[in-house]
Amino acid sequence: MLNNPIIATVMIFSLIALGEWLSIISRARIPMLLTAMVGFLVCVWTGIFPDDILEKSQFPALGAILIGPAILHMGTMIPFSLLKQQIKAVGIALGGIIVSGILILGIIPFIFDYPTAVAGVGPISGGIIAVIITSEKLTEIGLQSLIIIPALVVAFQGVFGMPLAMNFMRKYALRIQGEMDHGTFVSMADEAAATTEPAETKKSSPIKSSMTLKLFIVFVGAAIGVALGEITPIHYSLWCLVFGIIGHTLGFFEAKSLEKANSFTIVMIGIIFVVIGQMAGVTPSEVLDNLPEIILILVIGTFGIALGGYITSKLFKWHPYKGMPVALTALFGFPGDYLLCEEVARSVSRNKQEEKQIFDELLAPMLIGGFTTVTVASVVIAGILVQTL
Repeated sequence: MLNNPIIATVMIFSLIALGEWLSIISRARIPMLLTAMVGFLVCVWTGIFPDDILEKSQFPALGAILIGPAILHMGTMIPFSLLKQQIKAVGIALGGIIVSGILILGIIPFIFDYPTAVAGVGPISGGIIAVIITSEKLTEIGLQSLIIIPALVVAFQGVFGMPLAMNFMRKYALRIQGEMDHGTFVSMADEAAATTEPAETKKSSPIKSSMTLKLFIVFVGAAIGVALGEITPIHYSLWCLVFGIIGHTLGFFEAKSLEKANSFTIVMIGIIFVVIGQMAGVTPSEVLDNLPEIILILVIGTFGIALGGYITSKLFKWHPYKGMPVALTALFGFPGDYLLCEEVARSVSRNKQEEKQIFDELLAPMLIGGFTTVTVASVVIAGILVQTL
C-alpha cells in the first residue's frame, strides 16, 4: 500500500501535520520541523515506514526543484534598505561558528583525534556542501570510516539547535511585546523606508494579477540563479537571494511573491520533505558506533556557537536573545530559520498586526545569519580545514 505515491506522501505529511499541531498547542515550544524529522527517523527504524518511502512518495523531487524559487521569495521579503542594516547579523553568525570551531579543534583531538575534529567542524557550521567537501577529502586520504561523522552531525544538529534557538527567540519576542506595550519599540522595518508596500489606488490589470504569470516570473528568476550557480563558484542559493532582493527593489518581483501567487505553503511543504530526507540514510548501528564522537561534537559545537553569538551580540550592542538565535542558524539553516520565525511570531502575538511586527523583526537577521553560515562560511571552513589533513 505504501508503494502508492499519494499514500506514501500522506504518511510523511502526517508527521509534518503532527509537528504543526504540537507547535501550536505548545505555543512554539516544540518546533514543527524537529517533530517531523525525529518522527520520520523513529518510523523508519521501527519498520512503520519502509526505508524507501521518500522515493515512493516522489514529493521530495518536487521539493528539490522548489528550493530556488523559495529562496528568491525570501529575497522579496527583505527590502534593500533593511538588508543594509544586517551587517551585524553577519558578524554575529560568523562569531558563533568561529568560537565553535576553536573549541572543537581545541578539545576533540585530545579525546579522539584531529581528523575526527576536522570531520565535525565544517558540518557543524551547517550545510550539505560542507559535508560533501569533508567526505571527499576523508575518502581521498583513506579515512572512509570517518565519513559517517559529518553525515550524522548534519542529520542531528537541528535536534540540538532548533529548540535552543526557539527558546531565545520566544524570550526576545516577549521582550518586543513588552516594548510595544510601553510604546518604546522601534522595529528595523520602521527604520527602513521601503518596508511598507504602497496601497493600491486602482485595480490591477488582468495580466499583472494572473497567479500563473506571477509564479512563472519567480521560477524564471530562480532558474537563472541556479544556472549561474552551475557556471560560477557562487552557490545558487545566494544568486536566488540576491535576485529576489534586487528584483523586488527594481519592481520585477512583488513582495512575498509566492504568497501573492497562492503557492507558498505547498512550496514549503515540498522543501520540508527534502529536509526530512537528510535523515533517510541514518541507521541505528551507525548512530551507536559513533555516538560518543557525535554527541561531543554536537554539544561542544552548539555551546561554542551560542557562546560566540553571545559575545558578538554584546560587541555589536544587540540583545543576546536576538543575536544568539542568529548564530544558531548554523545548526539548521533554511527552511528552519523561516519556520521558527513563523512559529514564534504566531505563538507569542496577541493579534495579526503584532504577529507581523514580531515576524518582520525576527526574519531578516535569521535569514541573513543562515545564509552566512550554512551557504558561505561552512563551505569556506570545510575547504580550508580538510587541506590540513
